[in-house]
Parts: sequence; C-alpha cells; structure tokens
Amino acid sequence: MITIVHGSDLHFGEPHDPQAAEMFLASIEGLDPDLLVLSGDFTQRAKTREFEAARGWLDRLPPLPVVVTPGNHDVPLYRVAERIFRPFQNYRRWIHPELDTVTRIPGLTVVALNTAAPRRAIVNGRIDSHQLDFARSCFEEAGPDDLRAIVAHHHLVPAPDYEGDNPLPGARKILDAFESMGVDLVMGGHLHRAYIGNSLDAYPGADRDRGIAIVQSGTTTSGRGRAREREKTTFNLIHVHEDRLDIVHHMHFREAGGFAPFSFHTFPRHPHRFFSSPSQARGQADRAPVERSP
Repeated sequence: MITIVHGSDLHFGEPHDPQAAEMFLASIEGLDPDLLVLSGDFTQRAKTREFEAARGWLDRLPPLPVVVTPGNHDVPLYRVAERIFRPFQNYRRWIHPELDTVTRIPGLTVVALNTAAPRRAIVNGRIDSHQLDFARSCFEEAGPDDLRAIVAHHHLVPAPDYEGDNPLPGARKILDAFESMGVDLVMGGHLHRAYIGNSLDAYPGADRDRGIAIVQSGTTTSGRGRAREREKTTFNLIHVHEDRLDIVHHMHFREAGGFAPFSFHTFPRHPHRFFSSPSQARGQADRAPVERSP
C-alpha cells in the first residue's frame, strides 16, 4: 500500500492560519506517508516574505518526497511588470525551480503540471498541448503496475455545489487525453473546499466504465474556506491499493483537537471496473484513525 497526504492552498500571508499549519504538520508526521502533495497557492500575494515563510514551513517537513505545483496566487497580481516578465521568479527561488515535474516512487508515477497562466488569466488557469506531451512521455516510462496521477492546481471538474466555479478551459479534452494515458487520479486545489468524485460525474468521457478519480483538497492552512468548508481547513489522505483507491477527507474540528476523518471514498482502480465483494468496497472506512494535534 502507498500512502499519500494531499493538501492545498496554504496561503502564507494575511489569511494563513499558523495553528492549522502546525496541526497539519503534526498530522503528516502521525500518518507517515510515502508522498506529500501540495497543489498550489503557497502564498497570498506572491511576496518574498510570504514565500520565505512557506519555505520555512516546508523545511520542517519530515524527510519524504514532496510534489508541488504553482497556483494563481503564487504569481503577482498587482505588480504588473513582474507578472508579465518574471511571474514565477519567487516560486522558482523558494519552492521549486521547475514548473512541470515528474516524481516516481515504487508503484507510483506523479506528474505535476503548472496551470497558473499569469499572462492569460487572473484567476483561472490553462493546460497547454506541450504539457500534455510532457505528461504522456513521463507516463510512457512508468512501470506497468504504477498508479498514474496528475497534480494541477486548477480544477478540471466543477464541484457539485451552488458556487458554480468554471473549470479549466478545454477540461473535457484534457481529461480525455489523461484517460488515453491511463491516468487513474487527478489531485488539485483552488476551490477552497473538497470535492472527491469521478470525472464521469461532469463529463461523459471516452471510457464511460472507468473515468478518472478526482480529488480536490480544500484550503489546508488558511481561513479562506468556501461553501460547507467556510472557515474550515481540510486535507485528503489517499491509500493506493492494488485494486482500489481509498480516500479519507480530513477536516479540522475543535472537538477532535485537530484534523479528523470526515468522509470516506473508495474507487476501483484500473483495470478493475467494479468491486467483487462488499468488503472491498468498504475499503479503509472501518480502520481510519482520528488524527489529533499533540
């Protein structure tokens, strides 16, 4: 089994919640994951001091592989010249020198694609054809039994609530391309509330028997939660099994003294299309621990 902790939208700066950041760090240490995914918006206004604070928090993480990707808040909004000519200067210096990356651990290949498009979009993002080519080439080198995952800050499927956020332009074609690559899982943020489902929830897709598991994290360490997660902080715990994905959505509760499991989701993993027994479908729900801050 492979264990992934997935958080997003840390928003170091005015909306950042230092207490939530400490609780999230304690949860990471307690869950002992094989991989940590942080899907963008490390800062609020892409200021040097915000990136310095984010880097200081990242340096306190336990030694494990970390997948990162920029968000739209990681490029300047009001500093127009910097936005046009050097939009990722601070992100490259403080978070990661590359914008599109591949991370491999035994049994897992994760491709992170930069969806922030500072010259074309203020809030929404883009995925270009050359990035799809990059992902395809990375997955061509993946092991035959690897879970194939994408990390992108902006969402490809709208959350099923009243907020009505627009997904990435061309989302349906992008998801069809991911299906053709054998992608099992897409992780993202941006919405400031969780959505855990399947790409077929929103689009018919090329393969209507399978689709792709969509796992969006809410804001993990800021006060900018939306909809049912208003003023809440959340993250996802993902267990990768040979035949399934188990996703446990964690939310902060004062009564629990920290983050605690809030909902459980289990999806059959390609090439499986269904579960052969109720025990498989039940997944990890009966065994998921409650995480508390020390």
